[in-house]
Parts: sequence; C-alpha cells; structure tokens
Amino acid sequence: MPPFHHGNLRAELLDRGELLLRERGVEQLSLRELAREAGVSHGAPRNHFPDRAALLEALAARGFDRLADAVEPTLLRDPGPASLHAAGRAYLDFAQENPALLNLMLTAKSELSAGPVHEAAARMFGITSALVRAAVAPGIQQPERLQNLALVLSSMLQGIASLITSQRIPAHDSRPLLDEAIRVFLDGARGAAHADRPR
Repeated sequence: MPPFHHGNLRAELLDRGELLLRERGVEQLSLRELAREAGVSHGAPRNHFPDRAALLEALAARGFDRLADAVEPTLLRDPGPASLHAAGRAYLDFAQENPALLNLMLTAKSELSAGPVHEAAARMFGITSALVRAAVAPGIQQPERLQNLALVLSSMLQGIASLITSQRIPAHDSRPLLDEAIRVFLDGARGAAHADRPR
C-alpha cells in the first residue's frame, strides 16, 4: 500500500477504523492495524489518538453525529406524528448498516459522562426531544414529562435496533414492529398530554 500523504490523517484513520470495525469487530481494532491499513508508521495514529480508547471514543462520537444527521431531516420534512415513523426508519436503517458501530456508540455512551461522545449523544437526544415535542406538543405542559417521553422513544428505538444488530429478528420484520411501537407510543403520549391539560 503506498504511503498516505494528504493532510487529513485523522479523518482517514476514522474512516478506516469504521471499516475495520464493520469487517472484524471491535476486538480486532488496534492503532497498529489502523496504521498498517492507512500506510503510515505505526506511531502516526498516536498524533491524533493517544490510545485505543481515544480512537473508540472518536468513532462513537462520529457515529452519533452521523445518526443525528440521518434522523434530523425527518423532523424538518414533516414535523408531527408522521416524523416519528420516518425518524424510526432512519434509525433502524442506520442500525442495520452499522451494527458494530451502534453497539460501540451505546457502550461508550453508558461508560462516559463527559466529552465528545456525551456531547454527540446529547445532540441526538435533543433531536429526539424535538420529534416528541412536534408530535404531541403543545399538549405536554411539564418539561419533565417531555424529557421522559423522549427517553421512552429513545429506549424503544434502541431496543428494536438491538434486536436487529443481535440478529434476533430479520431487518424486514423491524418495520411492522416499529409502526406498532410508534402507535403505542403516540397513544400513551397523547394520554399524557391530556392529563397535563388544565382542568
């Protein structure tokens, strides 16, 4: 492999790292192997990632950004209940195409309380909250209830995605499951909105 010359080595390492993650799994991902794949000296990746953990965190943060980029346009196209279905489909498409990356993202999010992964995950949660707000607001009066509903929606999407990434269900079976889950979610959210209305 010819030496790698252009200036954006960090982005190249992340691209190759994601490819290795997809092909070989997180256990086989190392800075030395990444350097070999990129055609650079084995110490070159350490200019951008001090250790393997930093590489994995960067991959997880970029994964959350990519997921947010995939989901956010559904809110802009059709704000309202229909956007939940479109957002859910975008989420599950991402899960199907990037199972190892999604697993890494969720693991990193649970292990880190600050830093780029936390910030990228918070952006994704903000989009989820906006989806819920567009679907059921202005009925929801209590901010805590809106946050809880966003957590419920996030958990629901993560759960269905996990069924796909663990191959417990075929990807084509996820669509009717998603539609049913969104229907149940909306029924519950509208019930919560009704309960919030002044009497």
